[in-house]
Amino acid sequence: MVFEHFGLKKYWKDLDATHCKNLFFRNHKGNKHYLVVFEHEQNLSVKTLEQMLKQGKLSFASEWRMEKYLGVKPGSVSPLALVNDSENHVKIFFDKNLQNAEKISFHPGINTASLVINFKDFIRFMDFTGNEYEFLDLY
Repeated sequence: MVFEHFGLKKYWKDLDATHCKNLFFRNHKGNKHYLVVFEHEQNLSVKTLEQMLKQGKLSFASEWRMEKYLGVKPGSVSPLALVNDSENHVKIFFDKNLQNAEKISFHPGINTASLVINFKDFIRFMDFTGNEYEFLDLY
């Protein structure tokens, strides 16, 4: 399965930032959860991601799991929701190309708005959350 951009750029065309797509997965046992973050115009192959992570088959986490671990509804998932993951359960994988962005943008817990943040400040936020994260070559 490949996830594609569906002409949503019109909503971010005036933002001076790299807008991110955020997908929330669980492993086949349901005991590990992953947030995968990449540039919104890119495609992601779940099969390739499964091979990279070596966690077996991945599937989208349910709405119940989103609420439990991130405190958000479907369509509003973003790394900013990690403030709700008090046990640091969710591991985050960023595409390595995001490191080249000066500014990035995410939904701030609702999908009707976007928040632009300096990339260096965002990394400070990630360090503050305590969640494990790493950069991968996703595409």
